Amino acid sequence: MGERNLHMPFELFEADMSEWESRPLIYYFFEIIHIWEGEGTRVVNQNRFPYKPGSVILFTPRDCRGFEITKPTRFTSVRFSGNFLEKQHSGEERRRICEWLKQLEYVFFQHNRHEPVLIKHTNDCKMITALIRNMVQEYQQRPPYYEANLQLYVALLLNIIARNVSEEVEMAGTEGTEPLIGRMIAHIRQHIYYPDQLKLETLAAKFNLSVNYIGEFFKKQTGESIQQFMIHYKLKLVQLRIENSGLTIGEIADELGFTDESHLSRLFRKYYGMSPAMYRRHKLAEKAGTTA
Repeated sequence: MGERNLHMPFELFEADMSEWESRPLIYYFFEIIHIWEGEGTRVVNQNRFPYKPGSVILFTPRDCRGFEITKPTRFTSVRFSGNFLEKQHSGEERRRICEWLKQLEYVFFQHNRHEPVLIKHTNDCKMITALIRNMVQEYQQRPPYYEANLQLYVALLLNIIARNVSEEVEMAGTEGTEPLIGRMIAHIRQHIYYPDQLKLETLAAKFNLSVNYIGEFFKKQTGESIQQFMIHYKLKLVQLRIENSGLTIGEIADELGFTDESHLSRLFRKYYGMSPAMYRRHKLAEKAGTTA
């Protein structure tokens, strides 16, 4: 399996799909692709979904991504690392951006579960098109303050996408089109930073199950307890934050509700065979040796 790293915090380019690698690759960054023209299939982690003009495609770091083209395709790719959104910020602004990154993680994970995100509102489609055109101009011309402006454009773009993803999740939960276990998993992922929303009593009340039965139901459906699922998911987020942000291990532990840095390090070592600090050093060395 091939790999590709992003050597700058932000990258944007327009191209036709013939310039895309023919084989699926694992990329170590977030990516938003807007399809201007053409048709085909996007491949993400062995799942296959069609695309067409106007499609917005999201990839999270370590997704294996590729495309199969049926009609000549032109697209814009917006690629960025987590620390791009943290860059040049401190104090209250940095805390606000960290809160926003939590929602970003959920949007990308939720989106890649079953189907591509659908931008259903005409005005949202127009806004995305205008934002990307402005981003292209800003990135190519590089006027003063262009990096700060690109941060704002990315935030606006993802806020629009998040709004549409949230609507899809709410509709699935209201109409009952999503299996119960799928809605439970989506709720846990969405509220992973908010422990009060993940108590057994809260989950049981939300999904109309008894407190005594909900744990048994979850384990039957997934093969692991609710607590184990939460730990595994938190550790996946730890990996993402280590690889794609400038947060310290202590800050990551605090954000994800671990008792302290030592608690996180013990769990991380148990599941991955190395400390978070060693994992960060390993990934930095790996990325430095990866050719684009």
